[in-house]
Amino acid sequence: MAVYTVSQVSAHIKESLESDPLLMDLWVVGEVSGLRTSSAGHTYFGLKDRESLLRCVMFKGQQGADLLAEGDSISAHGRITFYTRGGTTDFMVDLAMPEGVGELALELERLKQKLAAEGLFETSRKRQLPRFPKKVGVVTSATGAVFHDIQNVLGRRYPLVELVLSPTVVQGPDAAPKIAAALELLDREGGCDVIIVGRGGGSQEDLWPFNEEVVARAIYACKTPVVSAVGHETDETIADYVADVRAPTPSAAAELVVPDAYVLRRDLTAAAAKFYRLSMDQNARRRSEVAAVQRLMERGLPDTQDLRRRVDDVGRVVQSASSRLLLESKRQVDGLSQRLRALDPVATLGRGFSIVQLPDTWQVVSSVKQVSEGDALEITVTDGSLQAVAGPGNAGAAQRQKAKTQKAKPQAAKPKAKSAQPGGMARLL
Repeated sequence: MAVYTVSQVSAHIKESLESDPLLMDLWVVGEVSGLRTSSAGHTYFGLKDRESLLRCVMFKGQQGADLLAEGDSISAHGRITFYTRGGTTDFMVDLAMPEGVGELALELERLKQKLAAEGLFETSRKRQLPRFPKKVGVVTSATGAVFHDIQNVLGRRYPLVELVLSPTVVQGPDAAPKIAAALELLDREGGCDVIIVGRGGGSQEDLWPFNEEVVARAIYACKTPVVSAVGHETDETIADYVADVRAPTPSAAAELVVPDAYVLRRDLTAAAAKFYRLSMDQNARRRSEVAAVQRLMERGLPDTQDLRRRVDDVGRVVQSASSRLLLESKRQVDGLSQRLRALDPVATLGRGFSIVQLPDTWQVVSSVKQVSEGDALEITVTDGSLQAVAGPGNAGAAQRQKAKTQKAKPQAAKPKAKSAQPGGMARLL
């Protein structure tokens, strides 16, 4: 016979209870008994009926703990565990609701709690909608009024946007997987900037596909921002919690995803007017600054009128001095001209003198010693030159020759001959 320790038996009981599928996901209806709350915030109570009592534990933060009251009948969801240290079997409650709530509501609360624990409802993961989308996708029925309403709103508010429909059924037992498939297809191939998932109003059963886990996870996995627009404003679904933005109605969703063209035009007009005013003010300031700089520059400029007068004064002085200098230079030139004219051989010739040269060497004859009797001479006068031959080389012979000439041919009295001049000048007889 095998003998087991207490720990071995406790471990076997714990493993058997906690691996039973029925006991892992359990709904229990009973009356609250022995309700108490620990200092740590955990709630301990029992669920009983006429025959049995089930020990229950709700850790702090579980949904419905604050609704519990001694003697109330509730529906609780949770799992069975075995506490080996205390040797007790406990019902670990994660959701408690007053008895009488429908099965769908209980399932909804259970799924909400599960998805919330996984982080599907976290606000930090929700994305901002694009301000100016180019393409908007819609997952809804092709025959319902929802798509028609969205078309009208988008056409009125922002006609630039392109609208893409991924049709699906939105009601019935097969609607949830089809909604998820339509959303996945549009997200993968639609090239949309934002997607609206929705349908019109209805009962809880009609809206139930948008409460199913497959739709919630499809919205969570979507790479494109998603707007949930299911039912009317008072309706809430799990799709609303998972989506990036919840809209109270499909028409409201259409207004959320696109801007209002009228408002844009108004804002652009106001911005243009403001920019124009700012530009004009800035231009006025710049003109004022330029004028100030110009005045400053003008004050720094020299007095041109005074400089003109000074230039005129200097000009008059220079002109007067130049005139005097020119007059003096002219007098000097005239004096030099007179002296040059006095030394001019041609002028001397004009007074009756001549130049005697030896034609062979063109040497000027300035002395009788340079000439022998019979030498050829070239005599230059004012209007030409004469050829001559030198006679006797003394003055007496010249006088006798003169006397002979006068006896032989009477001539009119002529002035006495002048003596030879320096430089070879001679007066013709």
